[in-house]
Amino acid sequence: MPFANFKVPEKTLTPKQKEEIVTRTTELYVEIYGERARNNTMVLVEEVADGGWGISGNVLTFAMLGEAAPTDTSDA
Repeated sequence: MPFANFKVPEKTLTPKQKEEIVTRTTELYVEIYGERARNNTMVLVEEVADGGWGISGNVLTFAMLGEAAPTDTSDA
């Protein structure tokens, strides 16, 4: 079973953007493995709490990156 795990900072993606990650990742696996992969592809989008991730040994936060959470968190 193809499996992809995306870890993203919490509240940085809208539900629509998460759906797009799932859809496009599934399509990528189908391109690689063929149609047989569609029904078995699992995509997990995990949101990591602010300050719960880092790079190069440094803990990162929204404030450090100057990132703003998306304003549209509706499913539409």
